[in-house]
Amino acid sequence: MLVDFHCHTRESDGSLTPAELVEAMRARGVGVFSVTDHDTLAAYATIADVAWARIVVGIEINTTYRGGEVHVLGYGMQLDDGPLRAMLERNCRARGQRIAKIVAQLNRVGIDLSLEQVRAEAAPQAPLGRPHVAKALVRNAYVPTIDGAFRSLLSRDRPGYVPSVHATPQEAIDVIAGAGGIPVLAHPGRLRDEDVIDELADAGLLGLEVFYPTHTLAQVERFRERARGLGLVLTGGSDFHDARYGAGVVGVEAEPDDIAPFLDMVSSA
Repeated sequence: MLVDFHCHTRESDGSLTPAELVEAMRARGVGVFSVTDHDTLAAYATIADVAWARIVVGIEINTTYRGGEVHVLGYGMQLDDGPLRAMLERNCRARGQRIAKIVAQLNRVGIDLSLEQVRAEAAPQAPLGRPHVAKALVRNAYVPTIDGAFRSLLSRDRPGYVPSVHATPQEAIDVIAGAGGIPVLAHPGRLRDEDVIDELADAGLLGLEVFYPTHTLAQVERFRERARGLGLVLTGGSDFHDARYGAGVVGVEAEPDDIAPFLDMVSSA
């Protein structure tokens, strides 16, 4: 079955509006999906229920742990939960401060880029991220591609790199659970230390994103077994941002039996 519990719109760092993303799901035949914008639930103000699919409320919260980024997905939360909203506001402030520092560092190495040019790549109230900087660098002809911007300027040890400072994954797990939601660890294949999976399972993590475009078949099987051993439900998603990079399409294939426990958990949340 085609599912997608991890994708982004212009309300964070994607390229499509919420309505356009929903239409992409319909065209691809994705029967159940979530919009998981970074640190914002704004897309759900404009997304209406559709007859042809099941939409599960979702979010991706950026967190910082052990000197690196760990992303925690949340599903089925109450949209107006106070502590959740407070965490998202805190993360968004940190994002703005980080992007300002990135722009200043790029200016110091001779790149004439402004914060206003970066902001122009995002929706008016969207939390800023490095992809917005990358898009601005492409638009202003400093690099030919978004991937090239990350490789040459925005990744670790490059002139425009600034480490993120966000909530911890444990805090995100607590807040998602407190809002009635299901905390899931995103793309474990990108972790710097997979021991984090066990640690977060002890802290209340309920799911693991097993089906992901860059996971190899061996990784999928390893994460499936690890999730089952820890009592975690399995999810999957495309991490779609833009048709021009990454997997480039919405939807991932997953066996119904693998996804059913997660959907049952959402229904009972």
